[in-house]
Amino acid sequence: MNKIPEWYKFQEEICNYFRSLGAHAETNVNILGIRTSHAIDILVKTKFLGQDLIWIVEAKKWNSKVNKLQVLGLRTIIDDIGADKGFIISEKGFQSGAIESAQKTNVQLMTYSELKTVTKELIQSEIICTYKDRLILLENRYWSHSKKIRQKYGLRGEIWDYPVNFSGHSLLLTAHNAIDSAMNNEYPIDLETYSVEKKGILIANSFQELINWLNLNLNFMDEKILNAEIKMIENGDFNPDLFTRKKEELPINMIANTISKKRNNPS
Repeated sequence: MNKIPEWYKFQEEICNYFRSLGAHAETNVNILGIRTSHAIDILVKTKFLGQDLIWIVEAKKWNSKVNKLQVLGLRTIIDDIGADKGFIISEKGFQSGAIESAQKTNVQLMTYSELKTVTKELIQSEIICTYKDRLILLENRYWSHSKKIRQKYGLRGEIWDYPVNFSGHSLLLTAHNAIDSAMNNEYPIDLETYSVEKKGILIANSFQELINWLNLNLNFMDEKILNAEIKMIENGDFNPDLFTRKKEELPINMIANTISKKRNNPS
């Protein structure tokens, strides 16, 4: 029985990893470029922040370091087929000439474990951006109602009424700062909303813990606003100011920016 070559298992493992992330990936692909056709170890097609991306991955299960010629060859292929990025994956490392040839290009040289770390960060960043977009929609709904109406329908508490039963302002601000911290990979993240009504943990020590908290609390906020708006409609109080502001002009963002500036420039 023929033994499966190590190089084959290596590229299949990398290909399956990209598939596990939801990307379309296939091995041993022949692709036609502008000038000629190219044999590629792994071709990855994915979508990042709404953009279609093509990545070429060269899996080098060698007993020696990858040399300069491999980098130059991959750069040529990327240019010819119009790929967005190329990776050379080697467990044995790279010669100095290869490293120099990859500098300031769209070719990245790394180990398999490094590849998983980089792609994980890209995916987490994309996920966080979807939560940020959702948060902005909730902010617009919340701030479209006057202070008086928010107080009347339980969306806003007063600080001097401590402990506050529920404060949409505080929850939104906490979510905003949590997302900002996650974008900068600043864990652990404080999730205290200073309200009696709260969902989930008070500290997120990991990305997954933060996502669980955001799911709970953005759903909670959406439910609170929806129920309040239903009562507003029933009582003839539904008259939102459907203004359109730039993201940085939203009250919640202005407050968060002020806090961030004070944190970075303490007096």
